[in-house]
Amino acid sequence: MVLKMNQLRRIFYEECRENLEVFERELLTLNSICDIDLDTINTIFRAIHSIKGGGATFSLYQISEFTHVMETLLDEAREGKLHLDTNIINLLLRSGDCINSMVVAYETRSDFDHNLRDELIHKLGQLIESDESTKKERVSKDNVKLNNGDWIINFRPHPDMFFSGNDPVRILRELFDLGAYCDVVCITDSLPVLSEIDPEMCYLSWLIIFDGHIEKRQIDEIFEWVEDKCDLSISRQLIEIEKKFIDKEFEVEIDSDVHPPDQSPVLMDTQVTEPAVTTPALKHVALKQQSSKKQLPKKTSSKLDAVSSIRVETDKVDNLINLVGELVITQSMLTELSQDFSERKMERLQSGLDQLLKNTKELQASVFNIRMLSISFAFDRLPRLIRNLSAQLGKSVELVIEGEQTELDKTVLEHISEPLVHLVRNAVDHGLEVPDVRARKGKPKTGKVSLTAYHQGGSILIEVRDDGAGLNKEKVWKKAIEKGLLHHSTVLNDLSDHQVANLLFAPGFSTSDQVSNVSGRGVGMDVVKRNIEGLGGHIDVDSEPDVGCVFRISLPLTLAILEGQLLKVSDQVYVVPLISIIESVLIESDRVRVVTGGVELYRFRDENIPILRLKEEFALGASGTLDGGLLCLVEAGVNRIGLLLDEMLGQQQVVIKSLESNYTKVNGFSGATILGDGSVSLILDVQGLITCFLNRVDDNSLNIAAA
Repeated sequence: MVLKMNQLRRIFYEECRENLEVFERELLTLNSICDIDLDTINTIFRAIHSIKGGGATFSLYQISEFTHVMETLLDEAREGKLHLDTNIINLLLRSGDCINSMVVAYETRSDFDHNLRDELIHKLGQLIESDESTKKERVSKDNVKLNNGDWIINFRPHPDMFFSGNDPVRILRELFDLGAYCDVVCITDSLPVLSEIDPEMCYLSWLIIFDGHIEKRQIDEIFEWVEDKCDLSISRQLIEIEKKFIDKEFEVEIDSDVHPPDQSPVLMDTQVTEPAVTTPALKHVALKQQSSKKQLPKKTSSKLDAVSSIRVETDKVDNLINLVGELVITQSMLTELSQDFSERKMERLQSGLDQLLKNTKELQASVFNIRMLSISFAFDRLPRLIRNLSAQLGKSVELVIEGEQTELDKTVLEHISEPLVHLVRNAVDHGLEVPDVRARKGKPKTGKVSLTAYHQGGSILIEVRDDGAGLNKEKVWKKAIEKGLLHHSTVLNDLSDHQVANLLFAPGFSTSDQVSNVSGRGVGMDVVKRNIEGLGGHIDVDSEPDVGCVFRISLPLTLAILEGQLLKVSDQVYVVPLISIIESVLIESDRVRVVTGGVELYRFRDENIPILRLKEEFALGASGTLDGGLLCLVEAGVNRIGLLLDEMLGQQQVVIKSLESNYTKVNGFSGATILGDGSVSLILDVQGLITCFLNRVDDNSLNIAAA
């Protein structure tokens, strides 16, 4: 079954973005090495060539014409005629951004910056024409004849070529875009009468007279997309053939505008002239005329046609199909047992239910595994950011990425990208010193920013680390008092590292002395914390003077289901993530001690763990004496706490329902779930409880207005 054109377009848009990611990533690699790697340049060239071919196939000529100029420049680099220095790489990166904006414009039926496109085409063209070896002699179309050594191309598409997504007009356009003369004759001997024409079939073929100075390799590259969808012959003719021997010719005009989505791009603007001797018919798309192109028509609807999608490995799909097959077999067995059921079939029924439970769990795990994507999708945009910031701020920065293949849920991945951008920007701007200062401190002039991702239990941890100056505690203290975040009587030495770190996430807080387009407005870090906590995660900060600073983000692998432990406090049942539990113990009174501020600590394996009384925390009454009480030890990141509760119930997989979207955000709870008996149970946010507890302890021991 042939895919609809809109579906094919959506596939092209997705592939275009993937090629742009490859293009940018490989360009940044080129910029970081001295010797240009030919394999890398070939990879970059192929990415742009794919975008160009797809753009022309779908009549997105604004894209195909622009990428053709880029492709010409990259071809010069491939052949060693042009060195890709920093300025050229910067220009190519800007060109990649321009392609992306055009893709979005076509996808949303909106407009893009035509002036920027024309400016980039002009600059790319200047680089190409600056090399004398790339200039080609233009032959006047009025005097074209078949010269000795010219190419004779007989191009006869198969009738079903359009079904493969290819368009002969694109082939003709690419031939002409090589910059040589090109004379085209359309052959109509297979064209049926109008009443018998199928608009989805191709009936035309072409005889093409082409500049013999062009290498055959370049012609082959153009036809490689359709070589199995046509009959093709390419040969040299060594005698002159006057154009008068050509008794019939068609003039083909190609509109540069995008075709309406409900029409096929198949030869829509082909005009037939009377048989006569004419000049070459293919319209030349001159770069200098780009400003006169028509703008894309705007769509009345603001909705995006494209849908959110992910690419799934075949093995994952095969595994899912196998599990569905197992489920069908189990269902058939249970259906058979239900017919004429008797007590003697009870054992088989129990076995079938156990098998059903096993199949369901495996199916659930397989479905969630499909949603798991590599965090490299979020990391890949950061090398470009580092490059731009280092140039803008006059700093030399090396980016080190580890664990980029670590997987997490697609929803989490989509929401973590922006916080990572803020943290990296903060590390380069506030953390790293300028080269001269680093040299005076005995550090390498090139600063280092490290991104690390790894799994820990049921969570994913992401670290953003720099080897800069670390937090300036005194500067943070002064700024906090100045902005009213700390009471004016607060003494610097009374502030703990935890309190200083919390100040960084206060709305409006910034240590920058002046506002720039990089930072200084006091926005960013509060958004980072809010977004991460909205995902059910948390963020911690560690800093050491002149050693550096590290931000640690802990996120759940998925936002849909978790393995939970049911806890009873008074008459309420709560759920705590099983992965957060260390151990449960009965309290021995001789292990309990009370410290300043009334904080109760429990001595557990040479560690003093704070006790949080859940009854008092949730205003459910008084919990009484600790002796013999049940303490559930939990952890989040590097912090641990003991939850005092009444009873531990069973373990259960629970489906997470958002409190914020259905009710409102409640501190200490990450969501809610519906238990097997139909009752609603709240899911404890272990990190949130620990954070609230630590802040309360700090507030009791210090007169802090906010932290």
